Amino acid sequence: MSALEEIRKRFQNDHFATDATGIVIDSAEPGKAVCSLTLEERHLNENNVPMGGAIFTLADFACAIAANGCTEKKTVSQQVSISFLAPAKGKRLIAEASCLRAGRTTALYEVDVRDEQDTYVAHATVNGYVIG
Repeated sequence: MSALEEIRKRFQNDHFATDATGIVIDSAEPGKAVCSLTLEERHLNENNVPMGGAIFTLADFACAIAANGCTEKKTVSQQVSISFLAPAKGKRLIAEASCLRAGRTTALYEVDVRDEQDTYVAHATVNGYVIG
């Protein structure tokens, strides 16, 4: 089994991200991850654009994979700030998470969310707390 398959298997019990929302882990390496979400009607709000909660969940899950996918340590979100920059024009959202700083007890990640047409949809910063 490849490392990516092992990570996917490990996170399959994150039911809200994987089952309810439909997020897929596309790639993962220490401190980095790419996750995607194929947009469906259930992800859209009254304005017919992706709901902020769906975008936030994608960003949060990509950060979780970047922080926890390739290590036995556990990092949890301590504080998240997200800026919604533009409505998605495409049918698929892609979140790229990367670690800016990993300390002994805290970490800082950034996550950029774009659609497949390269529309810059959202930017998030995540302060993580290392619990193990």
